[in-house]
Amino acid sequence: MRKSSRIFNVNGDCKPKIHYMVDLTGRLRQIKAMVDAGEYFTVNRARQFGKTTILKALERFLEDEYLVVSIDFQTISQADFASEELFSEAFAREILDVTEGYAEIPQDIRNELEEFAAGTGRRAALSLLFRCLARWCRQSEKKIILMVDEVDSASNNQVFLDFLALLRGYYINRDKRSVFQSVILAGVHDVKNLKRKITADREEKVNSPWNIAADFLVEMSFSVEDIEGMLREYEEDHGTGMDTGEMSRMLYDYTDGYPFLVSRLCKLVDEQVAGSARFPDRHSAWTREGMLEAVNCLLGEKNTLFDSLIGKIELYPDLKEMLYAMLFQGQSIIYNPDHDVIGMAEMYGFVKKDGGTVRISNRIFEMRLYNLFLTTLQMQGTRMYRAASQDKNQFIENGRLNMRLVLEKFVRYFDELYGDRGLAFYEEDGRRYFLLFLRPIINGSGNYYIEAKTRNRERTDVIIDYGGEQIVVELKVWRGNAYHMRGEKQLLDYLEYYHLDRGYMLSFNFNKHKEIGVRELLLDGKILIEAVV
Repeated sequence: MRKSSRIFNVNGDCKPKIHYMVDLTGRLRQIKAMVDAGEYFTVNRARQFGKTTILKALERFLEDEYLVVSIDFQTISQADFASEELFSEAFAREILDVTEGYAEIPQDIRNELEEFAAGTGRRAALSLLFRCLARWCRQSEKKIILMVDEVDSASNNQVFLDFLALLRGYYINRDKRSVFQSVILAGVHDVKNLKRKITADREEKVNSPWNIAADFLVEMSFSVEDIEGMLREYEEDHGTGMDTGEMSRMLYDYTDGYPFLVSRLCKLVDEQVAGSARFPDRHSAWTREGMLEAVNCLLGEKNTLFDSLIGKIELYPDLKEMLYAMLFQGQSIIYNPDHDVIGMAEMYGFVKKDGGTVRISNRIFEMRLYNLFLTTLQMQGTRMYRAASQDKNQFIENGRLNMRLVLEKFVRYFDELYGDRGLAFYEEDGRRYFLLFLRPIINGSGNYYIEAKTRNRERTDVIIDYGGEQIVVELKVWRGNAYHMRGEKQLLDYLEYYHLDRGYMLSFNFNKHKEIGVRELLLDGKILIEAVV
């Protein structure tokens, strides 16, 4: 064990000397190969996906071979995007600021850039500024790389599209008058799809003039191996005794490698869970139970990432409708990159492509979205929620969730309130009301998620984490005895996978002669608690 003051970071870019972070070397080599080939490209990923961190690391990785000019559009005032002249002046000022002390800039080029920056002695046209930059590139001993972070900050569409058009023009004629070896733009919006960010007044503004951008295929999310490498460094510093393999797999299971979520959960375990009454030290915190506590903390907090996601849902009703249909109705959405809502959901990080369909990007997002939608129903005064809230204390016995009693009470209340509804109600609303009933019972002490592989109109597996214990509940619409028996077999297989001896099944039966209630079965050495409503 060695002493270290490094921490897990979720604010700004990560710095190797002060933050625990994954090894980016492989990714940097991939990106450098694109730079070496002279490609222009965008690093477009959802918010807090590590874009700035990779750009800063890339700048250090390239500095021996290239002259890197790294600019952040967030440091340019919105007012400076109002006209070509103002933008040219601001762009020149940024170049001078980030290259201050660079001996590689010839004095005549620096003097010309200062004239542009001051807006004196010449009309600050973009075309003239680019000619100045082209002369600098020709004179420079090192090839020059331009990196621009937060390109989404470009508020005036025409000025920004003119900027892209000039980059495109110089790239196409790079055999005669190339301006930069490579240009890298980073932001949430791909410049090929800026119509999502910029309202076009004319048809020609819809398509980006920077259509020479190469595909950026570098994987930005963290793998299990990436996460374990970071945790091993932490373990060398603190000697917690954690199983780094188990913790890495658990972090990946909940986050799908979303960089902010991985780092946030690690930070919560290290700084909030460890030292709490239940987990007095790091040894007890870096366990499965401690990680589940961190998940609860994360789901209950406000942060910039969640605020951004929720803001998009409220801003785009079609997006909200699609996510609701996926979560509560089990709708399978066919992946179509040309569909505006699917493209938007993917761009903002809500969903990802999974084969030929789309799924919610990760378990944390899914649980947060469930909580959001269920809170809306709760505030509408849904009777199922009120019923569970009134009885919630009786469901917890010695810190454990009495799942059989939960099902018994749910069957009773559901039959009283909705027993005369038809098949359509069960398919569309049954699972929603079960989750609404479950929420106040486990709220604050546990969480649940839906197994993505089994979420469809006919079957959904709910995995409940409570008090360090996992509970599997299969929800299904009754389709006859043969189908029901297959469901029992599927549940048995799932219990085997989770190393559990007891499982639960809730069937929504629209048959008039159904037998409502809860029964216990012993199948293949496993106990199945089956409830029928």
